[in-house]
Amino acid sequence: MITAVELGLIYAVMALGVYLTFRILDFPDLTVDGSFTTGAATAAVLITNGVPVAAAMLAAFVVGCLAGLVTGLLHTKGRIDGLLAGILTMIALYSVNLRIMGRANVPLLGEDTLFRSLADLGLARNLGSVLVLLAGVVLIKLVLDWFLHTDLGLALQATGDNEEMIRSYGVSTDRMKILGLMLSNGLVGLCGSLMAMYQGFADISMGIGLILVGLASVIVGQAIFGRRTVFLATLAVIVGAVVYRLIIQLALNAGLNPNDMKLISAALVVLALLLPRFGLARRLSLRTPKTADTPTAAPAVGSADVEMQRRVHTTRGELFAYQAGSGRREIWVSRWALPRAPGPARNVRAAAALAGRLWRVMWRADRVGCGAHGAWRGPSPQTTDCAAPEDEAGWLPSLCVR
Repeated sequence: MITAVELGLIYAVMALGVYLTFRILDFPDLTVDGSFTTGAATAAVLITNGVPVAAAMLAAFVVGCLAGLVTGLLHTKGRIDGLLAGILTMIALYSVNLRIMGRANVPLLGEDTLFRSLADLGLARNLGSVLVLLAGVVLIKLVLDWFLHTDLGLALQATGDNEEMIRSYGVSTDRMKILGLMLSNGLVGLCGSLMAMYQGFADISMGIGLILVGLASVIVGQAIFGRRTVFLATLAVIVGAVVYRLIIQLALNAGLNPNDMKLISAALVVLALLLPRFGLARRLSLRTPKTADTPTAAPAVGSADVEMQRRVHTTRGELFAYQAGSGRREIWVSRWALPRAPGPARNVRAAAALAGRLWRVMWRADRVGCGAHGAWRGPSPQTTDCAAPEDEAGWLPSLCVR
Protein backbone atom coordinates (compact mmCIF):
# COMPACT_ATOMS: atom_id res chain seq x y z
CA MET A 1 0.00 0.00 0.00
CA ILE A 2 2.95 2.34 0.56
CA THR A 3 3.83 2.04 -3.12
CA ALA A 4 0.24 2.83 -4.13
CA VAL A 5 0.21 5.95 -1.94
CA GLU A 6 3.57 7.08 -3.34
CA LEU A 7 2.34 6.62 -6.92
CA GLY A 8 -0.87 8.44 -6.06
CA LEU A 9 1.04 11.44 -4.71
CA ILE A 10 3.26 11.54 -7.79
CA TYR A 11 0.29 11.34 -10.14
CA ALA A 12 -1.42 14.05 -8.07
CA VAL A 13 0.97 16.58 -9.66
CA MET A 14 -0.28 15.55 -13.09
CA ALA A 15 -3.88 15.54 -11.86
CA LEU A 16 -3.53 19.17 -10.73
CA GLY A 17 -2.48 20.03 -14.28
CA VAL A 18 -5.48 18.17 -15.71
CA TYR A 19 -7.69 20.04 -13.23
CA LEU A 20 -6.54 23.36 -14.71
CA THR A 21 -7.72 22.47 -18.20
CA PHE A 22 -10.61 20.13 -17.45
CA ARG A 23 -12.29 22.14 -14.67
CA ILE A 24 -10.87 25.67 -14.75
CA LEU A 25 -10.67 26.23 -18.52
CA ASP A 26 -13.25 23.61 -19.56
CA PHE A 27 -10.80 22.55 -22.28
CA PRO A 28 -10.42 18.93 -23.47
CA ASP A 29 -6.63 18.79 -23.62
CA LEU A 30 -5.12 15.51 -24.85
CA THR A 31 -1.57 16.88 -24.93
CA VAL A 32 -1.06 15.21 -21.54
CA ASP A 33 -0.13 11.84 -23.03
CA GLY A 34 2.73 13.43 -24.96
CA SER A 35 3.94 16.11 -22.52
CA PHE A 36 4.21 13.53 -19.69
CA THR A 37 6.71 11.52 -21.72
CA THR A 38 8.47 14.71 -22.84
CA GLY A 39 9.10 15.72 -19.23
CA ALA A 40 10.33 12.22 -18.34
CA ALA A 41 12.62 12.03 -21.38
CA THR A 42 14.08 15.49 -20.78
CA ALA A 43 14.81 14.80 -17.11
CA ALA A 44 16.28 11.35 -17.84
CA VAL A 45 18.64 12.61 -20.53
CA LEU A 46 19.81 15.56 -18.42
CA ILE A 47 20.39 13.42 -15.32
CA THR A 48 22.41 10.85 -17.29
CA ASN A 49 24.57 13.73 -18.52
CA GLY A 50 25.36 14.92 -15.00
CA VAL A 51 22.85 17.75 -14.66
CA PRO A 52 21.59 18.30 -11.07
CA VAL A 53 18.20 16.81 -10.27
CA ALA A 54 16.60 20.18 -9.49
CA ALA A 55 17.69 21.63 -12.85
CA ALA A 56 16.43 18.52 -14.67
CA MET A 57 13.02 18.82 -13.01
CA LEU A 58 12.85 22.51 -13.89
CA ALA A 59 13.71 21.69 -17.50
CA ALA A 60 10.94 19.08 -17.55
CA PHE A 61 8.48 21.73 -16.37
CA VAL A 62 9.65 24.15 -19.08
CA VAL A 63 9.36 21.65 -21.95
CA GLY A 64 5.89 20.76 -20.70
CA CYS A 65 4.97 24.45 -20.85
CA LEU A 66 6.28 24.59 -24.42
CA ALA A 67 4.08 21.63 -25.37
CA GLY A 68 1.07 23.44 -23.91
CA LEU A 69 2.08 26.59 -25.78
CA VAL A 70 1.96 24.71 -29.09
CA THR A 71 -1.52 23.38 -28.34
CA GLY A 72 -2.70 26.83 -27.27
CA LEU A 73 -1.38 28.51 -30.42
CA LEU A 74 -2.96 25.87 -32.66
CA HIS A 75 -6.31 26.41 -30.95
CA THR A 76 -6.35 30.19 -30.50
CA LYS A 77 -4.35 31.45 -33.47
CA GLY A 78 -4.86 28.57 -35.89
CA ARG A 79 -8.58 28.28 -34.99
CA ILE A 80 -8.24 24.50 -34.71
CA ASP A 81 -10.69 22.67 -32.48
CA GLY A 82 -9.26 22.20 -28.99
CA LEU A 83 -9.60 18.43 -29.02
CA LEU A 84 -7.91 18.14 -32.40
CA ALA A 85 -5.16 20.60 -31.42
CA GLY A 86 -4.28 18.42 -28.42
CA ILE A 87 -4.25 15.27 -30.54
CA LEU A 88 -1.97 16.88 -33.13
CA THR A 89 0.49 18.03 -30.49
CA MET A 90 0.43 14.63 -28.78
CA ILE A 91 1.24 12.85 -32.06
CA ALA A 92 4.04 15.29 -32.88
CA LEU A 93 5.55 14.88 -29.40
CA TYR A 94 6.06 11.15 -30.01
CA SER A 95 8.75 11.94 -32.58
CA VAL A 96 10.10 14.78 -30.45
CA ASN A 97 10.48 12.41 -27.50
CA LEU A 98 12.37 9.90 -29.61
CA ARG A 99 14.68 12.70 -30.73
CA ILE A 100 15.28 13.75 -27.14
CA MET A 101 16.06 10.24 -25.86
CA GLY A 102 17.78 8.96 -29.00
CA ARG A 103 16.20 5.55 -28.34
CA ALA A 104 13.01 4.08 -26.93
CA ASN A 105 14.27 3.72 -23.35
CA VAL A 106 16.73 5.62 -21.13
CA PRO A 107 17.68 3.82 -17.88
CA LEU A 108 18.51 5.75 -14.72
CA LEU A 109 20.00 2.89 -12.70
CA GLY A 110 23.03 4.09 -10.77
CA GLU A 111 22.31 7.75 -11.42
CA ASP A 112 21.82 10.33 -8.70
CA THR A 113 18.07 10.93 -8.56
CA LEU A 114 15.66 12.31 -6.01
CA PHE A 115 14.55 8.89 -4.81
CA ARG A 116 18.10 7.55 -4.59
CA SER A 117 18.92 10.47 -2.31
CA LEU A 118 15.89 9.57 -0.18
CA ALA A 119 17.08 5.94 -0.10
CA ASP A 120 20.50 7.06 1.16
CA LEU A 121 18.69 8.85 3.99
CA GLY A 122 16.64 5.76 4.79
CA LEU A 123 13.42 7.27 3.41
CA ALA A 124 12.70 4.88 0.53
CA ARG A 125 9.46 2.89 0.30
CA ASN A 126 8.32 3.80 3.81
CA LEU A 127 6.37 6.45 5.68
CA GLY A 128 9.26 8.90 5.33
CA SER A 129 9.09 8.92 1.53
CA VAL A 130 5.31 9.36 1.72
CA LEU A 131 5.71 12.41 3.96
CA VAL A 132 8.34 13.93 1.66
CA LEU A 133 6.13 13.45 -1.41
CA LEU A 134 3.11 14.76 0.48
CA ALA A 135 5.01 17.90 1.49
CA GLY A 136 6.03 18.53 -2.14
CA VAL A 137 2.51 17.99 -3.48
CA VAL A 138 0.96 20.21 -0.80
CA LEU A 139 3.48 22.94 -1.65
CA ILE A 140 2.50 22.78 -5.33
CA LYS A 141 -1.17 22.83 -4.34
CA LEU A 142 -0.74 25.92 -2.16
CA VAL A 143 1.16 27.75 -4.90
CA LEU A 144 -1.60 26.86 -7.38
CA ASP A 145 -4.28 28.01 -4.92
CA TRP A 146 -2.44 31.31 -4.45
CA PHE A 147 -2.11 31.81 -8.20
CA LEU A 148 -5.80 31.15 -8.85
CA HIS A 149 -6.67 33.90 -6.33
CA THR A 150 -4.48 36.52 -8.00
CA ASP A 151 -5.89 38.88 -10.64
CA LEU A 152 -4.40 36.72 -13.38
CA GLY A 153 -5.76 33.52 -11.89
CA LEU A 154 -9.22 35.01 -11.40
CA ALA A 155 -9.28 36.07 -15.04
CA LEU A 156 -8.28 32.49 -15.93
CA GLN A 157 -11.20 31.12 -13.92
CA ALA A 158 -13.58 33.62 -15.47
CA THR A 159 -12.50 32.53 -18.95
CA GLY A 160 -13.57 28.98 -18.20
CA ASP A 161 -16.80 30.02 -16.45
CA ASN A 162 -18.22 32.31 -19.13
CA GLU A 163 -15.93 33.09 -22.04
CA GLU A 164 -18.28 35.41 -23.92
CA MET A 165 -19.08 37.52 -20.88
CA ILE A 166 -15.49 37.96 -19.77
CA ARG A 167 -14.38 38.74 -23.32
CA SER A 168 -16.93 41.54 -23.48
CA TYR A 169 -15.07 43.18 -20.59
CA GLY A 170 -11.76 43.27 -22.40
CA VAL A 171 -10.09 40.06 -21.15
CA SER A 172 -8.01 38.32 -23.81
CA THR A 173 -9.45 34.83 -23.58
CA ASP A 174 -6.89 33.55 -26.09
CA ARG A 175 -4.04 34.54 -23.77
CA MET A 176 -5.82 33.01 -20.81
CA LYS A 177 -6.23 29.71 -22.65
CA ILE A 178 -2.58 29.65 -23.67
CA LEU A 179 -1.49 30.43 -20.12
CA GLY A 180 -3.73 27.71 -18.68
CA LEU A 181 -2.48 25.11 -21.17
CA MET A 182 1.14 26.01 -20.49
CA LEU A 183 0.77 25.71 -16.71
CA SER A 184 -1.20 22.48 -17.03
CA ASN A 185 1.31 20.74 -19.26
CA GLY A 186 4.19 22.15 -17.22
CA LEU A 187 2.84 20.31 -14.18
CA VAL A 188 2.34 17.19 -16.31
CA GLY A 189 5.97 17.37 -17.50
CA LEU A 190 7.14 17.80 -13.91
CA CYS A 191 5.15 14.71 -12.94
CA GLY A 192 6.81 12.82 -15.81
CA SER A 193 10.25 13.65 -14.45
CA LEU A 194 9.24 12.40 -10.99
CA MET A 195 7.86 9.18 -12.42
CA ALA A 196 11.02 8.54 -14.48
CA MET A 197 13.15 8.91 -11.34
CA TYR A 198 10.76 6.76 -9.29
CA GLN A 199 10.69 3.80 -11.66
CA GLY A 200 14.31 4.18 -12.76
CA PHE A 201 13.85 4.75 -16.48
CA ALA A 202 12.09 6.84 -19.12
CA ASP A 203 10.19 4.97 -21.81
CA ILE A 204 8.63 6.24 -25.02
CA SER A 205 5.26 4.62 -24.21
CA MET A 206 5.01 5.62 -20.54
CA GLY A 207 2.49 8.39 -21.25
CA ILE A 208 -0.11 6.33 -23.10
CA GLY A 209 -3.49 6.61 -21.40
CA LEU A 210 -2.32 9.13 -18.77
CA ILE A 211 -5.21 11.49 -19.53
CA LEU A 212 -7.54 8.81 -18.18
CA VAL A 213 -5.57 8.65 -14.93
CA GLY A 214 -5.81 12.43 -14.58
CA LEU A 215 -9.53 12.52 -15.32
CA ALA A 216 -10.16 9.66 -12.91
CA SER A 217 -8.29 11.50 -10.14
CA VAL A 218 -10.22 14.73 -10.73
CA ILE A 219 -13.65 13.14 -11.07
CA VAL A 220 -13.33 10.64 -8.22
CA GLY A 221 -11.93 13.21 -5.80
CA GLN A 222 -14.50 15.88 -6.59
CA ALA A 223 -17.34 13.36 -6.52
CA ILE A 224 -16.42 12.85 -2.86
CA PHE A 225 -15.37 16.31 -1.70
CA GLY A 226 -17.02 18.63 -4.23
CA ARG A 227 -15.43 21.73 -5.74
CA ARG A 228 -17.16 24.72 -4.21
CA THR A 229 -13.87 26.50 -3.50
CA VAL A 230 -10.49 26.31 -5.18
CA PHE A 231 -8.83 25.07 -1.99
CA LEU A 232 -11.32 22.23 -1.63
CA ALA A 233 -11.22 21.38 -5.32
CA THR A 234 -7.42 21.02 -5.47
CA LEU A 235 -7.46 19.03 -2.22
CA ALA A 236 -10.07 16.72 -3.78
CA VAL A 237 -7.82 16.21 -6.81
CA ILE A 238 -4.90 15.09 -4.62
CA VAL A 239 -7.08 12.75 -2.56
CA GLY A 240 -8.68 11.43 -5.75
CA ALA A 241 -5.27 10.54 -7.21
CA VAL A 242 -4.35 8.57 -4.08
CA VAL A 243 -7.76 6.87 -3.94
CA TYR A 244 -7.47 5.92 -7.60
CA ARG A 245 -4.09 4.24 -7.08
CA LEU A 246 -5.39 2.44 -3.97
CA ILE A 247 -8.33 1.08 -5.96
CA ILE A 248 -5.97 -0.15 -8.66
CA GLN A 249 -3.77 -1.78 -6.02
CA LEU A 250 -6.74 -3.48 -4.40
CA ALA A 251 -7.85 -4.77 -7.80
CA LEU A 252 -4.40 -6.26 -8.40
CA ASN A 253 -4.32 -7.80 -4.92
CA ALA A 254 -7.72 -9.36 -5.62
CA GLY A 255 -6.15 -11.32 -8.47
CA LEU A 256 -7.41 -9.36 -11.46
CA ASN A 257 -5.39 -9.49 -14.67
CA PRO A 258 -2.98 -6.52 -14.95
CA ASN A 259 -3.92 -6.26 -18.61
CA ASP A 260 -7.42 -5.22 -17.51
CA MET A 261 -6.27 -2.14 -15.57
CA LYS A 262 -7.18 0.29 -18.35
CA LEU A 263 -10.66 -1.21 -18.50
CA ILE A 264 -10.99 -0.89 -14.72
CA SER A 265 -9.86 2.75 -14.91
CA ALA A 266 -12.45 3.54 -17.58
CA ALA A 267 -15.18 1.80 -15.57
CA LEU A 268 -14.16 3.78 -12.48
CA VAL A 269 -14.49 7.10 -14.32
CA VAL A 270 -17.87 6.10 -15.77
CA LEU A 271 -19.07 5.10 -12.30
CA ALA A 272 -17.93 8.39 -10.78
CA LEU A 273 -19.76 10.30 -13.52
CA LEU A 274 -23.00 8.33 -13.21
CA LEU A 275 -23.34 8.21 -9.42
CA PRO A 276 -24.42 11.87 -9.05
CA ARG A 277 -27.21 11.33 -11.58
CA PHE A 278 -28.75 8.57 -9.48
CA GLY A 279 -28.40 10.50 -6.23
CA LEU A 280 -26.03 7.96 -4.67
CA ALA A 281 -23.10 10.36 -4.51
CA ARG A 282 -25.14 12.74 -2.35
CA ARG A 283 -25.56 10.05 0.31
CA LEU A 284 -21.95 8.93 0.13
CA SER A 285 -20.43 12.39 -0.27
CA LEU A 286 -18.51 14.27 2.39
CA ARG A 287 -19.97 17.51 1.03
CA THR A 288 -22.70 19.50 2.68
CA PRO A 289 -26.20 19.31 1.15
CA LYS A 290 -25.78 22.83 -0.18
CA THR A 291 -22.79 21.84 -2.29
CA ALA A 292 -23.85 18.34 -3.31
CA ASP A 293 -25.52 19.46 -6.53
CA THR A 294 -23.39 19.27 -9.60
CA PRO A 295 -22.55 22.84 -10.68
CA THR A 296 -23.80 23.81 -14.08
CA ALA A 297 -21.78 25.62 -16.68
CA ALA A 298 -22.42 29.33 -17.00
CA PRO A 299 -24.57 30.22 -20.00
CA ALA A 300 -23.47 32.74 -22.56
CA VAL A 301 -24.15 36.43 -22.19
CA GLY A 302 -27.63 37.42 -23.24
CA SER A 303 -29.33 34.09 -22.47
CA ALA A 304 -32.65 34.28 -20.66
CA ASP A 305 -31.62 32.36 -17.52
CA VAL A 306 -28.68 34.58 -16.56
CA GLU A 307 -29.00 37.38 -14.06
CA MET A 308 -25.88 39.50 -13.69
CA GLN A 309 -25.36 42.31 -11.24
CA ARG A 310 -22.35 44.46 -10.58
CA ARG A 311 -21.38 44.12 -6.94
CA VAL A 312 -18.17 46.05 -6.26
CA HIS A 313 -16.27 48.66 -8.24
CA THR A 314 -12.93 49.46 -6.60
CA THR A 315 -9.38 50.19 -7.65
CA ARG A 316 -8.74 46.43 -7.81
CA GLY A 317 -11.52 45.41 -10.13
CA GLU A 318 -15.19 44.56 -10.33
CA LEU A 319 -16.96 41.62 -8.72
CA PHE A 320 -19.90 40.17 -10.62
CA ALA A 321 -22.37 37.58 -9.41
CA TYR A 322 -24.54 35.68 -11.86
CA GLN A 323 -27.19 33.02 -11.50
CA ALA A 324 -26.90 30.05 -13.83
CA GLY A 325 -29.61 27.45 -13.34
CA SER A 326 -29.33 26.26 -9.73
CA GLY A 327 -25.77 27.50 -9.24
CA ARG A 328 -24.51 30.93 -8.26
CA ARG A 329 -21.01 32.10 -9.02
CA GLU A 330 -18.98 35.22 -8.50
CA ILE A 331 -16.30 36.45 -10.88
CA TRP A 332 -13.68 39.11 -10.37
CA VAL A 333 -12.91 41.15 -13.43
CA SER A 334 -9.51 42.47 -12.49
CA ARG A 335 -8.50 46.03 -13.23
CA TRP A 336 -5.64 44.99 -15.46
CA ALA A 337 -8.02 42.94 -17.60
CA LEU A 338 -10.43 45.82 -18.25
CA PRO A 339 -9.76 48.15 -21.19
CA ARG A 340 -8.07 51.27 -19.85
CA ALA A 341 -7.24 54.57 -21.42
CA PRO A 342 -3.49 55.07 -22.04
CA GLY A 343 -3.35 58.40 -20.21
CA PRO A 344 -2.83 61.74 -22.00
CA ALA A 345 -2.70 61.29 -25.74
CA ARG A 346 0.86 62.11 -26.67
CA ASN A 347 0.43 61.46 -30.37
CA VAL A 348 -2.17 60.78 -33.00
CA ARG A 349 -1.75 57.02 -32.70
CA ALA A 350 -2.58 57.01 -28.99
CA ALA A 351 -5.57 59.29 -29.53
CA ALA A 352 -6.90 57.05 -32.30
CA ALA A 353 -6.51 53.95 -30.12
CA LEU A 354 -8.38 55.66 -27.29
CA ALA A 355 -11.20 56.70 -29.60
CA GLY A 356 -11.49 53.14 -30.90
CA ARG A 357 -11.76 51.71 -27.41
CA LEU A 358 -14.40 54.24 -26.40
CA TRP A 359 -16.44 53.36 -29.47
CA ARG A 360 -16.23 49.64 -28.68
CA VAL A 361 -17.45 50.24 -25.13
CA MET A 362 -20.42 52.26 -26.41
CA TRP A 363 -21.18 49.56 -28.99
CA ARG A 364 -21.14 46.83 -26.32
CA ALA A 365 -23.45 48.86 -24.15
CA ASP A 366 -25.87 49.05 -27.04
CA ARG A 367 -25.73 45.27 -27.47
CA VAL A 368 -26.87 44.56 -23.92
CA GLY A 369 -29.78 46.97 -24.28
CA CYS A 370 -28.55 50.09 -22.48
CA GLY A 371 -28.65 52.27 -25.54
CA ALA A 372 -25.71 53.48 -27.60
CA HIS A 373 -25.08 56.37 -25.20
CA GLY A 374 -26.46 54.96 -21.95
CA ALA A 375 -22.98 54.66 -20.49
CA TRP A 376 -22.51 58.44 -20.80
CA ARG A 377 -25.91 59.78 -19.70
CA GLY A 378 -25.96 57.99 -16.35
CA PRO A 379 -28.78 55.88 -14.90
CA SER A 380 -32.06 55.84 -16.76
CA PRO A 381 -35.48 54.44 -15.83
CA GLN A 382 -34.62 51.25 -17.71
CA THR A 383 -31.22 50.67 -16.08
CA THR A 384 -30.08 50.31 -12.51
CA ASP A 385 -26.39 51.12 -12.81
CA CYS A 386 -24.26 52.90 -15.39
CA ALA A 387 -20.63 53.71 -14.83
CA ALA A 388 -19.19 57.20 -14.98
CA PRO A 389 -17.27 58.07 -18.15
CA GLU A 390 -13.85 57.77 -16.53
CA ASP A 391 -12.45 58.28 -13.05
CA GLU A 392 -9.07 59.46 -11.93
CA ALA A 393 -7.82 55.87 -11.70
CA GLY A 394 -8.00 55.54 -15.49
CA TRP A 395 -11.09 53.35 -15.89
CA LEU A 396 -13.11 53.27 -19.06
CA PRO A 397 -16.90 53.10 -18.71
CA SER A 398 -18.18 49.63 -17.89
CA LEU A 399 -21.29 48.13 -19.40
CA CYS A 400 -24.70 49.17 -18.14
CA VAL A 401 -26.28 46.28 -16.30
CA ARG A 402 -29.98 45.79 -15.87
